[in-house]
Amino acid sequence: MKRMGADLKDLSAVNKAAAEVVADAARGRVPVMSGQLRGSIRAKGTRTFGSVAAGRRNIPYAGVIHFGWPRHNIEPQPFIYDALEDKSDDVVRKYDQLVEALVIKVGRDTPP
Repeated sequence: MKRMGADLKDLSAVNKAAAEVVADAARGRVPVMSGQLRGSIRAKGTRTFGSVAAGRRNIPYAGVIHFGWPRHNIEPQPFIYDALEDKSDDVVRKYDQLVEALVIKVGRDTPP
């Protein structure tokens, strides 16, 4: 367990891989006019979490498209949330694969 714990301290690679699954799905769901918003969707993985973001300083409308703006009759199109819901099993599978690999490694490294 100690060896497995050491390997679990930095989950940035699996967090990014899981976030990329969602980002890929979000790119297929985002409404496209010029393609800039779709091109701004990116995945990030740190030691403690994975995240998906859209928009940049020159694409300030990402939040409006995603969450809507009722006062201006803009309906929400939650492409990231929908992608996460659609791909949640695949995200869980990424973490399952990590745990499985660690269990196999610890079993292989443990003397009989």
